[in-house]
Amino acid sequence: MPLYKPRLSDPRRLAGVILAVVAVFVVAVVGTLVLKSRAGRVEATGGAASGADLRIKEVELEEVSDGVRWRLRAEEALVFKPEGRTALKKIAVDVFERERSWTIVGEEGELFERTGNVEIRRNVVLTSSDGLRLETSVLRWQGAERRLWTDAPVRLWRDGAVVSGTALDVRTRDDRTTVAGRVRATFTRIPAW
Repeated sequence: MPLYKPRLSDPRRLAGVILAVVAVFVVAVVGTLVLKSRAGRVEATGGAASGADLRIKEVELEEVSDGVRWRLRAEEALVFKPEGRTALKKIAVDVFERERSWTIVGEEGELFERTGNVEIRRNVVLTSSDGLRLETSVLRWQGAERRLWTDAPVRLWRDGAVVSGTALDVRTRDDRTTVAGRVRATFTRIPAW
């Protein structure tokens, strides 16, 4: 007889919800950045220094999509139109749903317009209003596969439980979360997952 029965608040279900919100966010950010790159506080890049077609300082975008409100702030966005890529520096993303919210921060990242993929790098931290915290050095979203993943060490905290591993793979279509590699879990009390 199993000692653990998944509940509606199961971490796999929570991860699926987080990834769905991230997917909506990625699509909205890519579209908004393309629109903002045509009209907004824009500076010429000065040619060879960055190679970007457009530089946007102090980016702040906010949008509501499918009942989810999100806000993106970045110190700078560099738009590379031929590549369909936007590089971001000092990123903070807030995602608000009716019952919970998330904040994702990182020092740099990239959005890829054609695929809807996103990558956030360097000191990436995801926190949720219900107590989940995820830390890693790189976090990637693949829009077509609806996959959130990293091949870098990852650590998750919630309700006295700490899980760490050398990789994370979340498949939202299958509602499946895998912490891979050398996995270590520590429980200081029984989690409410």
